Amino acid sequence: MKTIGILGGMSWVSTALYYKHINKQVQRELGGSSSAKILLWSFNFAEIENQQKQGKWKELTQKLLHAAHALEAAGADMLRIATNTMHICAAELEKKINIPLIHITDATGELLVNKNIKKVALLGTRYVIEHDFYRGMLQEKYHLDVFCPKGDHLDDVHNIIFNELCRNIFKDSSRKRYVEIIEKLQNDGAQAVILGCTEIGLLIKASDISIPIFDTCLIHASAAAKAAILKT
Repeated sequence: MKTIGILGGMSWVSTALYYKHINKQVQRELGGSSSAKILLWSFNFAEIENQQKQGKWKELTQKLLHAAHALEAAGADMLRIATNTMHICAAELEKKINIPLIHITDATGELLVNKNIKKVALLGTRYVIEHDFYRGMLQEKYHLDVFCPKGDHLDDVHNIIFNELCRNIFKDSSRKRYVEIIEKLQNDGAQAVILGCTEIGLLIKASDISIPIFDTCLIHASAAAKAAILKT
């Protein structure tokens, strides 16, 4: 079994879900008392969030690169960034590490294509929606039409993520607001919705809406588990 290196703590809420889902899948596949070999570097998300607000993406990239090198030196065979937003640093990390990094957008995009989805809504932080690293990959590499929240809808999605979900707070009023926003994007033509923040799947369930959900946290964790137990 290969060792999975995880850059986590962004937030701890979804990192815990990564850990749980990876281990459950490994146990299902291998049976008995099997569990995943994981090396975890967990950041203090308050520090990360503060630098995000200041637009210090170069500094954040160096912070993640330092941790990635530490995980690599400790024996990680592969790397996962356990958050959508911080994949803004992924391209630079890939250039400077010697172990494979599976991009969360690749794992999600491949599944969407396999499910024959052409038009998809994307929910995520303001950084995911407004920067091109994520939406652009879905459009250019996977040829998807991507529908994103705008204006007050984007403000609400972003603020609920940072002020509630990343703090392990889940409100029914926020769930209803997300459903309202998803339904607007569905009316615009979306056939499915990407939960492009790793905490959103803890708030929104498949039963809440009428189009398919693609939960990036679970998709990415599943890809990590499969890669770890893949026989070569």
